[in-house]
Amino acid sequence: MQRTTTAAAAVAALLAAAALGLAPHQAQAAPAPAVTATADASQAPPELAFHDIPGSGGITLKGNVFTPAGAEAGRKYPLIVLPTSWGMPQIEYIVQAKQLADSGYVVVSYTSRGFWLSGGQIEVAGPPDVADVSAVIDWALAHTPADADRIGLGGVSYGAGISLLASAHDSRVKAVVAMSGWADLIESIYSGRTQHLQAAAMLGAAGYLTGRPGPELQQILGDFLGSKLENEQAMIDWGKKRSAAEQVDRINANGAAIMLGNAWGDTIFPPNQYAEFYEKLTGPKRLEFRPGDHATAEGTGLLGLPNDTWANAHRWFDRYLKGERNGVDTEAPVQIKSRSNAGYEGYADWKSVGAGGTQKLALSDSEHVFANVDSGASGGIIFLSSVLDQFVQAPPTASIPLLPRAFAAVWQSERYDEQRRVRGTVKVHTTVTPTKADGTFVAYLYDVGPLGVGKLVSNAPYTFHGKTPSRAFGVDLELFSTAYDVPAGHRLALVIDTVDPLYIEHNPFGAQLTFSSPSTDPSYVSVPLREQ
Repeated sequence: MQRTTTAAAAVAALLAAAALGLAPHQAQAAPAPAVTATADASQAPPELAFHDIPGSGGITLKGNVFTPAGAEAGRKYPLIVLPTSWGMPQIEYIVQAKQLADSGYVVVSYTSRGFWLSGGQIEVAGPPDVADVSAVIDWALAHTPADADRIGLGGVSYGAGISLLASAHDSRVKAVVAMSGWADLIESIYSGRTQHLQAAAMLGAAGYLTGRPGPELQQILGDFLGSKLENEQAMIDWGKKRSAAEQVDRINANGAAIMLGNAWGDTIFPPNQYAEFYEKLTGPKRLEFRPGDHATAEGTGLLGLPNDTWANAHRWFDRYLKGERNGVDTEAPVQIKSRSNAGYEGYADWKSVGAGGTQKLALSDSEHVFANVDSGASGGIIFLSSVLDQFVQAPPTASIPLLPRAFAAVWQSERYDEQRRVRGTVKVHTTVTPTKADGTFVAYLYDVGPLGVGKLVSNAPYTFHGKTPSRAFGVDLELFSTAYDVPAGHRLALVIDTVDPLYIEHNPFGAQLTFSSPSTDPSYVSVPLREQ
């Protein structure tokens, strides 16, 4: 496999980083006493204190606490707990925590176990991480003026995933804001049965550089990047234990109000799995999607700049922890922002996003491609491509007429007389005939302008194993959900090739794929549209 060499190199690099001692070592000294920043107001506000907080299993978590300025003796305040993101220290949320404290909250943020100076090893949102949340809540109720009846959780990325899982296990939690997180870990980094190479390698590298991966994580990461198919089920089972989607019944039973936010181009946790999870929630809920990549929709807020995601997070906590009638619960619960314009669109639920009808593009011509050669069609580069799309509307591009047809299958629609507003999840149905038992292909949907330059609308990978060579089989593939406006005079193009640097591919040397459209089972692309 062409990508196996790359994956092996990535594993070697990660192991080398660990061997060189780049990971911070767990402190062996006794926990330091709490240090309250009152002596020098120029360094920190007087209501900020740093603490060693007992976690589960006897470890120590490094945390900080904000209390409302001038907190009255005997008065209780709503509590918000913020576990840090993957690889981030306890000061990650300090700006937002200060703002929340200014509006009347006790806010406790802590470095997740296994990272920086917190104890333990990286468990990837395993049971010890979930137990840590409850331990931090217990500590806060005993050591701060926190109200046991008004407790919220929040976080970005890793902190979001931990918060969702904790809401399934601690019924004291009344509200959750989960930004750029995951609900289904397997669908996030192994969608289409394909390893998301750049995402997993980045997470692994960051884990080794900033923390102490436990033996289980080291095993899973090595098996994943090393394409050890014999251990696939163990990896899937491991991921399910860390997926809030697998515990949605418990979350619903506990009844916390859940707000989810993510970016259309999130290359770590794609939006599909969040939308599917949202639909299964039965309590108060809200779903927000915006342009950008992983955590970029919330990033400016962490720096103290105006930020819609954090503004709505504050409103969500105010409504469900303070009882304020601020309208966040009466707005359309699904709020999305198209990648093509600056306005927000509100919907009653996720199914309504593409309720304007579905356009089916027939994939009637049979296409034959040789594997193992990158045609030039690409999902881009992790973080960089979607950030460019977010800020300057410059997604990955490809010259559709110049794509080599020996290595790329191409189908195009007619030119559109009016704008097409793509909303939701594009689906591809086709029939594949491989020459080898294993293989990978990647489907891309492009917006093609008059000069033939295609701008990437969406993509997704698909991998198969153990198929009978020369025997056709059907494929249904969902591309990553999006909101994109195709201008009048443009057309849509579906491109399929077999190599993309974002993913590990499983095409043996000399493999070929044929994409056909039998009369009894026609192939097509289904494109959901917003109402005109």
